[in-house]
Amino acid sequence: MEAVLAHLRSAIERGEYAIGDKLPSEAELCRTLEISRPVLREALRALQTMGLTVSKTGKGTFVVANAVEDPTFGDYAASDLLEVRRHVEIPVAGYAALRRTPENLDHLAHLLDRMERETDTTAWVAMDTLFHLAVAEAAQNPVFRRVIEEIRDALARQSAFLNELGGRREQSNREHRAIVEALIDGSELDATDAMAHHLDRVETTLTDIVRPARTNSPTEGGPEA
Repeated sequence: MEAVLAHLRSAIERGEYAIGDKLPSEAELCRTLEISRPVLREALRALQTMGLTVSKTGKGTFVVANAVEDPTFGDYAASDLLEVRRHVEIPVAGYAALRRTPENLDHLAHLLDRMERETDTTAWVAMDTLFHLAVAEAAQNPVFRRVIEEIRDALARQSAFLNELGGRREQSNREHRAIVEALIDGSELDATDAMAHHLDRVETTLTDIVRPARTNSPTEGGPEA
């Protein structure tokens, strides 16, 4: 899927498909690129998340931009989502370190163990959002949980995007474990540092994905199909 996405993204950025153009049909793209329809659909969803295309039911996929600026996850732009997460989840982790109950720690440890064993991305993403909800619950303030609930769909979409295109799962598991260990120790400083590091890595991976893909010089040939 990553190769298909890179090919289509490069074609859009080079102007092979101009703003306003309709992409070839799914059947035609599958035939031309010699790929399955599920793989193509994942790539098309990623293009839309990046803000390069819009899919219209019954009409097809249309190019709306020729450069990636700020991906959208559900109702929220990535930059807006990350800004709110920094202002909410970092202090929440600190409160959780001070207020967590044994039940909170058991729940988080159980979730983390399941996530570290999970190999299915869809199942892992679902548990990823549950993990962040569980940290908010450990802060013992229902408003924090409500805030995370509000952005839960966007978090899941972002998590899936980062895992499919950035290979974040194992790294994220390590970052989550550091958060849980800080909560177990009851260290407010370690908990806020661990959550800040986690969000820093999310931002870095996202930036790496949306950075312009033109890495070859014009003499090095075109993109591979």
